[in-house]
Amino acid sequence: MSTPTVEIEDLAINTIRTLSMDAVQQANSGHPGTPMALAPLTYSLWAGHMNYDPANPNWMARDRFVLSCGHASMLLYSVLHLAEVSKVDDAGNPVDGPAISIDDIRNFRQLVSPCAGHPEFGYAAGIETTTGPLGQGLGNSVGMAIAGKWLAATYDKPGYELFGFDTYVVCSDGDIMEGIGCEAASLAGHLNLSNLCWIYDDNEITIEGRTELAFSEDVGARFVSLGWNVVTVEDANDVGAMNSAYENFKAADKPTLIIVKSIIGYGAPNKQDTSSAHGSPLGDDEIKLAKEHYGWSEEKFAVPGSVYEHFRSTVGKRGGESFAAWSEKFSAYKQAHPELAGQLEQMQAGELPAGWEQNIPSFDADAKGLASRASSGKVLNAVCKGIPWLIGGSADLAGSNKSNNDDPDAGHFSANDFAGKNFHFGIREHVMAAAANGMSLCGLRPYVATFFVFTDYLRPSLRLSSIMHQPVFYIMTHDSIGLGEDGPTHQPVEHLAACRAIPGVLVMRPGDANEVAACYKAAMNDKQHPTVMVLSRQNLPTVDRSTFGDVSGAEKGGYVLQDCDQTPDAILISTGSEVQICMQAAEKLTAAGKKVRVVSMPCWKLFDQQSADYRESVLPAAVTNRVAVEAGIRMGWDKYIGADGKFIGMDSFGASGPFEELYEKFGITADKIAKAVG
Repeated sequence: MSTPTVEIEDLAINTIRTLSMDAVQQANSGHPGTPMALAPLTYSLWAGHMNYDPANPNWMARDRFVLSCGHASMLLYSVLHLAEVSKVDDAGNPVDGPAISIDDIRNFRQLVSPCAGHPEFGYAAGIETTTGPLGQGLGNSVGMAIAGKWLAATYDKPGYELFGFDTYVVCSDGDIMEGIGCEAASLAGHLNLSNLCWIYDDNEITIEGRTELAFSEDVGARFVSLGWNVVTVEDANDVGAMNSAYENFKAADKPTLIIVKSIIGYGAPNKQDTSSAHGSPLGDDEIKLAKEHYGWSEEKFAVPGSVYEHFRSTVGKRGGESFAAWSEKFSAYKQAHPELAGQLEQMQAGELPAGWEQNIPSFDADAKGLASRASSGKVLNAVCKGIPWLIGGSADLAGSNKSNNDDPDAGHFSANDFAGKNFHFGIREHVMAAAANGMSLCGLRPYVATFFVFTDYLRPSLRLSSIMHQPVFYIMTHDSIGLGEDGPTHQPVEHLAACRAIPGVLVMRPGDANEVAACYKAAMNDKQHPTVMVLSRQNLPTVDRSTFGDVSGAEKGGYVLQDCDQTPDAILISTGSEVQICMQAAEKLTAAGKKVRVVSMPCWKLFDQQSADYRESVLPAAVTNRVAVEAGIRMGWDKYIGADGKFIGMDSFGASGPFEELYEKFGITADKIAKAVG
């Protein structure tokens, strides 16, 4: 491939800049300054280094490009347009037409365009992840780099090296300041993720002014201490220096941070190097002056034909040749290793192996029972046997969460074993969840685990799991005041309501071991939603299914667990550890001549998805005497019990003490439930 001339380089770089300025101006909102500053380094990466085929944007072995500073979204959209990245269908296969057209750019930030204010995964091919909340792209990129290492270690065979892709991230001062950014950098350095490159835009500008207002650390020194290779480029416009920095990354045996000194709003004479270039349109007069600086015409949304051709001869040619060679190798791999190839194809399609659930145990009736965290551990191990790419771990709580894959061949993912299936995320809940999103975006089925109360530390990433429709599996144990002596700081009270409030998240709180198994089946079969599996520390009796409701009803989110012969006088509705207390209350009420139904409702959202007839069969509208019981706050329960319904649960924080005494103290008892029925 011939080296492009300086003239065409400048033309391509300035096309990125002017498209970005014009789009923000036309939308009358957005962030023009960073795309103007970072066009050279983004151009040099795509034109000279990225292993990416625009005609096959979902190729599983492609390099990934993440714009963590998502407010600079026009930088990404401009490059995707100029590289002529192909549109894809619902199955992810390329189809005719561009992922980002010039009309899409003209309609930046409008409902008719995939060019949203921040990059949104699924809106267009080439948008690898949803970014905007600063630092999230950094966390996602760690998961993507992990996926690249794991796939290579697991599926590459001698003569069939299929993986080893690199992940490149453009990030800002804000990304570096955010706590998740430090968690991500620490984990990546510890794992020695040499396929990860962060390009840090050190422009010294934030919304409020210069970064010195709040930020004065030596970033390079911090990253060296975290185990990173650090390279500095003094001028973002120096394409040669950027090319050298990328080559330095490829030769390094650890993750690389490229610190790039840039001028925000470069070329706008009255606004460059100021906060005013960050988050507002430049204005027509300033754009005219900037275009004069670039030697550009005043025409809006102008793209010289030679720029398209240049991207075809660089990104397109190199990526197309690489994809063709890879495809030929994969065809041979399918002949040599058909089972492994089949797994990769299923992974890419988001499918599960046939019979994946066949090892899931059923549990005999047992008055003592198991803590649902313990039964979850047994079910998890059975599911891991059926889904080879179900991998994950805990934020330093694997023993408590029962989240280890105990297969002797599972191994532990580390800098010395990239094929390990057990992960140790350290006490880094937020990046654990963000990395899981990145792993999921690469086709894996990750699970992560911690105490339920620490969803406070990972909820932004859980929310993004749902926004991106990624089926990340969250194992959350120690679910209530039932954890006992650790006290109110560790006893989740409002967390069920908070997680249920996130659209699309399946919050499951099973009431016994067999409900745990049923909930796992429902969660794994859902390819579009994350699941939060909420599990107890204390033992839960295993219900006798020969007497009580068919546990398959748990897969519908709610079902009749215990019934009476006639229309019930009252319905008790509960989840998790409180289901057994409702059954005790029902026994007391039945002895007193009351007709009572007990409904177990482990997942509200799944129940709400059922037909009206099914929901009516479980919760008949004619029965208005309803009592909901849950060791959390009431919020959300009125939907099922009505505003005048009765609720037995928490309206305060918990306390430290044995869990039996806590349930008595806070009135979550069979006697109180029976009294509420009247």
